[in-house]
Amino acid sequence: MATADYYMRLPYKEVIEPADEGGYVAYLPDLQGCITQGETKEEAISMLDDAKLAWIECALDAGDEIPVPEKDEDFSGKFNLRLPKSMHRRLSVLARREGVSLNQLAVSLLAMGIGANSRL
Repeated sequence: MATADYYMRLPYKEVIEPADEGGYVAYLPDLQGCITQGETKEEAISMLDDAKLAWIECALDAGDEIPVPEKDEDFSGKFNLRLPKSMHRRLSVLARREGVSLNQLAVSLLAMGIGANSRL
């Protein structure tokens, strides 16, 4: 069985963002609910290791599965998407109007949506 020390050494992605009420929020997307905050970026980052250790120890004590970090190599960059024919037509028309491929348009629209929800 893996120990807390094992999980602490894994390269989990760290996200640091400005908090709505001031200061900064730091979290690990792979460890749902592992979050902390600080007045400065540095403080939030330094507190993240404590939050990570507490999260891992609680999960181990509860017998919960602890996810390992996702890597870019785990994703091919391709996926199939089924959509209504009318939407396909509208997207194709827009892509032609913009002078880009349907794929380029879809990537751009997805990027805009992800940008609007920066916690993804």
